[in-house]
Amino acid sequence: MTAFSSHRLRERARGFRVVLLLAFLVLVGAFFNTQVLNTERFRLRSESNRLRSVPLAAPRGAVLDRNGLVIADNVPGYAVKLLASNPDSIRVVLKRMAAFVELDSAAIEQVVRRYRAAPYQPAAVFTNLPFEAIARLEEHRVSLPGLVIQTEPRRFYPNGRATAHVVGYVGEVSEADLEQDRYPGARMGTVVGQDGLEAEYDSLLRGSEGVRYIEVNARGAMVREQPPSPSMLPVPGLPIRTTIDLPLQLYIDSLFVDSLSEYRGALIAMTPAGEILAMYSAPSFDPNDFVGGISSAKYRVLTSPDAGLPLFNRAIKGTYAPASPFKLAIAAMALRRGLVSFSSHMEQPCRGGFRFGNRVFRCWAPEGHGSLDLIGAIAKSCDVYFYQLGLRLGLNAILEDGSRFGLSEVTSLDLGHEAKSFFPPSTGYYDRTYGPRGWTNAVTLNLAIGQGENSQTLINVMRLYQALSQSESGLAAALPAPHLVAPRARGGIDLGLNERQLAGLREAMIAVVSRGTAAASAGADLDVAGKTGTAQNPHGPDHGWFIGFAPSDNPRIIVGAIMERALHGSSVAPWVVRVIRRYLVGSGTNLDAPIVLEFPADSAPTPEELVTDTIPGRP
Repeated sequence: MTAFSSHRLRERARGFRVVLLLAFLVLVGAFFNTQVLNTERFRLRSESNRLRSVPLAAPRGAVLDRNGLVIADNVPGYAVKLLASNPDSIRVVLKRMAAFVELDSAAIEQVVRRYRAAPYQPAAVFTNLPFEAIARLEEHRVSLPGLVIQTEPRRFYPNGRATAHVVGYVGEVSEADLEQDRYPGARMGTVVGQDGLEAEYDSLLRGSEGVRYIEVNARGAMVREQPPSPSMLPVPGLPIRTTIDLPLQLYIDSLFVDSLSEYRGALIAMTPAGEILAMYSAPSFDPNDFVGGISSAKYRVLTSPDAGLPLFNRAIKGTYAPASPFKLAIAAMALRRGLVSFSSHMEQPCRGGFRFGNRVFRCWAPEGHGSLDLIGAIAKSCDVYFYQLGLRLGLNAILEDGSRFGLSEVTSLDLGHEAKSFFPPSTGYYDRTYGPRGWTNAVTLNLAIGQGENSQTLINVMRLYQALSQSESGLAAALPAPHLVAPRARGGIDLGLNERQLAGLREAMIAVVSRGTAAASAGADLDVAGKTGTAQNPHGPDHGWFIGFAPSDNPRIIVGAIMERALHGSSVAPWVVRVIRRYLVGSGTNLDAPIVLEFPADSAPTPEELVTDTIPGRP
């Protein structure tokens, strides 16, 4: 070997040693960075690759009635979830799972969407699976990699349909809800309140989810369900105590189930202080159907007009012409302005109709009522008397006082989704709707008997009768708004009447029950003061109203009902009196005796009818 070759070998060896030294220094630096400088960060990354967090659902707070009886609670349930490394693998496992439990293609795609929204969390497949199905899945766990089964609290409504429209129901939060942040703190898979008290008080009832960890391998397959890693326990939601009187609510449900199951309407019972004792809308539904997800077929039935729209809460969302119960508002307006006294007679006696221009406005009694004073006109519900009283008031005064009485507002009931009642704010409404010359003062006659451009919810008319039940002027205005848990505001109406005028109106309403249009209701012995009403319905038979309170001298309960296509208010009054009797007296023979009433059979109203039952006041 030459000296030149030997020199080149030594040079190469030195270069190789330098390269090895540099590589060693890089490796030492990397190890130092990993083990010393960034040990915590890489440890957490390793843990996150090895562990998957599994949310632990928090038990929702119980919903209780005023005496602590359960309206909504929790029971143990089973949830099935899947861990996967990609959408294709989760589809494969789901198709295998479909051989053991019912799982269609639409459900599979829903699970895949949940996985895409949160790929590092188990995707929920079933949230309320029966134990028998859980057992089948456990038997085939080997063929279902990534299967996670855990017990979770499930909502349970022991009274079913009886309290459905009050308590509402729960369901899994949607992607749209998450994007709009409707439920702060919720994530994909969180169960939230969707309607009723469950939605209104969701932030209190929901609680805070916990978390546990499961160990997975590099492909995302589960290795162990409970590795030695700390977990965070869920925090249960807070219970809420409502103003509902559950036995009374159940009694009202029994009335509809036993005798009124084919008919649609709503009933509300509340105290003069605004506490809702019962609220019922018919037809009803079972909120337990929504727990764990409702089938598409069942949901179509619940949203079908042919089934009567069971999810539609007629007590706070349905708007109807208030009919004769509104005559008490017209009487209050006239008394407040000093236009009449209780002994006042109108110029024309009732002979079955009232001529205005070239048109005759009929009274509900074709034979007429003769000459009546204000108390007699209320007791007999004489339309002719109130046509003339409306003209004496004038349209501007009616519209002005209607706004004062809250006829175009919501009551702010703490239930959510309350429809806004409608009452024209001024004559400008008629100019815009019909043109400046397209209407006449005939609109006043319609408004005077609770028809025309006047569409009210049952809860809003109840607020008017809450004011009528007070014995002192202005007392109602200081009361809380109608409420189920906590009032949002002072929501009463100040009618502007003195004590003598309020007492006179109550006397007139007593006469309605003792010798007037509700004489057949059997409420005289309870000293019920109330008013029947028959609302014209352009789509079919008339709707029936009755609102009353008792005892009249010191009311303890106010009950109102609207029955769609019930023909007349006198048909509704006996049911309202039964509810009053149940609350004041308790069970007894008078409650159990059958009431035979003939209701007209007719087709179901359309959704539009529920919010547009007004008769235009045009000539």
